Amino acid sequence: MKTYIRRREKNNELVVLYGDWATDENVFIPFCNDEFDFILFSNYSADEALVLPEMKTYKKIVLIGWSLGVWAAEYLSNKTGIKPDVTIAVNGTPIPADDKYGIPLNILEDLLNNITEENINNFYLKMFGDKKTYQTNIERMPRRTLKSLQDELRWLYNRFMEQKEPGFKWDYAVTSQIDRIFPPKNLNKYWEKEKNTKHISIQLPHYFFYEWNSFIDFIDFVENYKV
Repeated sequence: MKTYIRRREKNNELVVLYGDWATDENVFIPFCNDEFDFILFSNYSADEALVLPEMKTYKKIVLIGWSLGVWAAEYLSNKTGIKPDVTIAVNGTPIPADDKYGIPLNILEDLLNNITEENINNFYLKMFGDKKTYQTNIERMPRRTLKSLQDELRWLYNRFMEQKEPGFKWDYAVTSQIDRIFPPKNLNKYWEKEKNTKHISIQLPHYFFYEWNSFIDFIDFVENYKV
């Protein structure tokens, strides 16, 4: 697992983000500013030791799991020792390889067995939703090798097959109704049964953080959302 850390001594808020497969810090840095500290976990199969700075006393810690990062947050949070005050699941579920509640197994396995430059570019196009949004956000594309993507997805797939019962507390779940990575009906089906999680449905693609200036603005949107 790779860890990206951005800290400013004066900040009293921390955002912890578990990224999707095939991402890196380049996807998220544009939404960071000097108002909060930021920790990103990504590239989960990377052979790097978990090294975190000594935790400051934060007024507020918000954990965001995006896409497969929802599962990763449940799987890895105990190892990090970070205890969030607020948790937000974004376009993912704790059961990510599942015909009913996640990405259908045949789609995931087909991608795993056919990681080519063309297929990866198609994945990113679906992630952004359409060609126009893809081109607008082209500078936010991850900078990863095909081998690192293959290794990571194989690692994730093997862990998914060892799936334990979900047990993480999610305060909010934000799902997109035009998501082209996770089937929206599967996202809705999972989160609608989780009565202790506030479910927010929006008309945006799988990757939508560009709709807000920073993660703090996105968090404000979620916490103040009214149906």
